[in-house]
Parts: sequence; C-alpha cells; structure tokens
Amino acid sequence: MRYFVAVAEELNFSRAAERLHMSQPPLSMQIKAIEEELGATLLERTRRRVALTEPGRLFLEKARAVLAEVDGVGDTVRRAARGEVGEIRLAFTGSVPMFEAFPRFIQAFRERYPGVRVEMGHLSTGGQLQALVERRIDVGFLRPAHLFSPSPELAVHEIWQDELHAVLPASHRLARSKGGIRMADLADEPFILFPRGIGCGLFDHVMTLASQAGFAPRVVQEAREGTTIMALVAAGTGISILPDTYQKASIPGVAHLRIRSAPTRSRLLLAWRAAERAPLLERFVKMAEAWPAFGRRKRRPHAG
Repeated sequence: MRYFVAVAEELNFSRAAERLHMSQPPLSMQIKAIEEELGATLLERTRRRVALTEPGRLFLEKARAVLAEVDGVGDTVRRAARGEVGEIRLAFTGSVPMFEAFPRFIQAFRERYPGVRVEMGHLSTGGQLQALVERRIDVGFLRPAHLFSPSPELAVHEIWQDELHAVLPASHRLARSKGGIRMADLADEPFILFPRGIGCGLFDHVMTLASQAGFAPRVVQEAREGTTIMALVAAGTGISILPDTYQKASIPGVAHLRIRSAPTRSRLLLAWRAAERAPLLERFVKMAEAWPAFGRRKRRPHAG
C-alpha cells in the first residue's frame, strides 16, 4: 500500500522509487503484483505519463485510510509502552478527597497525560487492600490502622500525616477547652465510629487510644461516612474521633479539639502491587512521589 500511495502521489515511478529509497524495477513489480491480486488496473502507464484509473483513485483513498489507522495503532502502542496512554484504576478512602492536594494531583496527572483514563472509586482501606491483591485496582489511597505494616506483595508511600481530633457537639461541656483535651476525658462519652468490619484503620486507632487511656469506648452508633458521623455528633447522638481533615467539611454545630499527650498521628498512604511494572503505573507512582504537597507532615501544635 505504501508503494502504491507513493506512485499515485508522484505519478512518476522514478520519483516514487527515490522517495521510497529503492530502485524502480522492484517498485514496478510490486505495483503489478497488487493489480494482479486485486484483478484491476490501478494505474494507466504510457511512455509520457502515469495516471490513476477510477479503481486506482478508490484504492488510493482506502489505502491512505488504512495506513493512517496502522500508523495510529503503532503510535498508540508506543505511547502505551511509555506509559502515556491507557487506563489506571484507583480507589480512595472517604477522607482523601478532603485532603486538598489529592484533587490537585489527579487534575495535574490528567493534564500531563490526557491519553490516560483515570477510573476512580470510593473503597474502605480494607476493601482497597483486598482489591489490590485481586488486581481490581492498580493503586489505592488509604488510611491504615495505627500499627499497619504492608505485606511483601505491596509497596507503599506515605503522602500525608494528620491528627485525630475529638469531635464534640458545640454545646458540649468540653467544647471550649483551651489547649485540647485528654483522651481520658472522653471515657464516659457515647461514641459514634466507623464500623470495624469495613476495614477502616480509624476504628482500631481509636480503640488503641482509648485502651491507652484506660477505658473501652461505649459505641452507641456506627456510620460509614465521616460527614454522617459529624451530623450525628451535631444532633447530640454522641462524640467521635476523626482526622482533622474533616474540619473542611464545615458541618455546623460541632467542635474539633486536639487530643493532648496521645499518639494521634494518622497516615495516608499510597499503595500498589510491589511486583507491578506497568509503565503507566510507574509514571503515576513517580509523579505522586515527587508531588510537592505529598510527603509533607502536618506540624502538630505545641502542647499547651
């Protein structure tokens, strides 16, 4: 097809052969072979001129379209090999979108690689870990338990550390405590927490904090969304412990208080399969590792 297109565009075998970096006799043989295979004369040849026949004009149109498609496929394959096109499937926990660097990073990645389709979904930390093992997602933004240690099958990169805060009704007796409160101050309070069964690291972290303070939380209600928990707190159902990122949700009627003298740092991790070598995933991970707002630790206020 490329031989024919060259001759059809040049309408001269010598110039076409020069353009194709070959001698004229083999080129003439190739054109003749095409005509024999198709059973049609594509070019009218005389000593003075070469002209396209009607079947030749039709074949030229189709040949150009086919060659463009072939070139496009080749370019797509090469770009995929470089990690510039394709699809990446990611999941995130409920608090991640409130971390302002996350949507900015996703937007910047899409702008840098417009040929990549980013498929996103909300999954709990436990759900993400399972989905990574089962290859249903490629990368996860998760908040694991306080003592989480990844399995050898997973690679992780810490993108953020924030603080767990006590979330109380604004009318609560402790709501105006200056300098924060102690975990022990919440021993007699009714708690609203994420369910343990969804694999969220926050439940285990809260249990650890309470155990270190010498009590077991009295859980009166569970909810799967942080904003729902805050709405229940505002309604006076109980109190909760949530990452301070949730302050950005601006739920009226609640107060966020720092918990003094307790290991309240909570980590957001990027996780992916350690053995995965897909170029697109490697580009995503490298960009995340270099993203300025990821990896910075939020400073904890000095205890007062």
